[in-house]
Amino acid sequence: MTFPVVGMVGGGQLARMTHEAGIPLGIKFKLLSDTPQDSAAQVVSEVVIGDYRDLDTLRDFARGCDVITFDHEHVPTEHLRALEADGIPVRPGPEALVHAQDKGVMRARLDAIGVPCPRHRIVSDPRDVAAFAAEGDGFPVVLKTVRGGYDGKGVWVVRSAEEAEAPFRAGVPVLAEEKVDFVRELAANVVRSPHGQAVAYPVVESRQVDGVCDTVIAPAPELPETLALKAEEMALRIAKELGVVGHLAVELFQTRDGRILVNELAMRPHNSGHWTQDGAITSQFANHVRAVLDLPLGDPRPRAPWTVMVNVLGGDYPDMYSAYLHCMARDPQLKIHMYGKDVKPGRKVGHVNTYGDDLDDVLERARHAAGYLRGTITE
Repeated sequence: MTFPVVGMVGGGQLARMTHEAGIPLGIKFKLLSDTPQDSAAQVVSEVVIGDYRDLDTLRDFARGCDVITFDHEHVPTEHLRALEADGIPVRPGPEALVHAQDKGVMRARLDAIGVPCPRHRIVSDPRDVAAFAAEGDGFPVVLKTVRGGYDGKGVWVVRSAEEAEAPFRAGVPVLAEEKVDFVRELAANVVRSPHGQAVAYPVVESRQVDGVCDTVIAPAPELPETLALKAEEMALRIAKELGVVGHLAVELFQTRDGRILVNELAMRPHNSGHWTQDGAITSQFANHVRAVLDLPLGDPRPRAPWTVMVNVLGGDYPDMYSAYLHCMARDPQLKIHMYGKDVKPGRKVGHVNTYGDDLDDVLERARHAAGYLRGTITE
């Protein structure tokens, strides 16, 4: 029997960890990476260096692959359609992935299927932004370029028409949204296979710092069961209606008046699901591999009452390896995941997972480890 080859477009840490999940299954990976130094390119045996925006490069890469999947959403939609026309399975396919690539398309589709979202519309210039603000509760409003933004990039909170000029300089459509009065951010992670099997992970709380995910708590503390079930059902319905194959992360706002609204979609393994590596019976990465190959999906249930993931960001302390002695000795249950990246201030270079029965203890252990690795905690 010949084991399948998964072609992964994108060489970042998501590809690295997806490859790791495929190793026990004997799944072969082929990687399209920007550089040999990329996170996944350091560990995958078959690496093609090339530009994912070039169709000929994509076609050459796809030869010998049984399925194509991604660690980012930036491959041009028309290129993915061309691969499908060539007979290459692309998962998620272009008709689904465009909803994660284009925020305007996503909002229109979610409106059409009745999924609650913040008030929004495409705006043409700063004067139109002022009109959008006047249609609601006034400024501030949130402006987003419809394509290309992530980790807070391509997003502006503007308090006047004068502040609204910068987003239009990118030369792409701009989406205006109301600034939601929310209690916290949540994420619902689900996985769906080609034949329609789907699983849902517990809804998590995602805490952001400067637009970047800092901490994820699984499950979200004190989330009413009715809201948790509503979020899971909403994510499963979005996956079905949009035809998603693989992992889908639905980022949510929990509002002060008791609603949940969809903020963003990601159709790939996601930062809010990193806790599943050590905290779930089957990780998001393993289930993504299973889904794109149409294998039966694994159990998403948590292994412990609480799991916490904290991102390790680069700081002024580049020698993180020397901190392992302290972190591992202090907490033998700690799980450290590093991405093979050069340490730069503010850059995601790894994450830590902790788990246990007491949330305060689990949170403290994760924060201490991440802080010590970064150098902001020294004892």
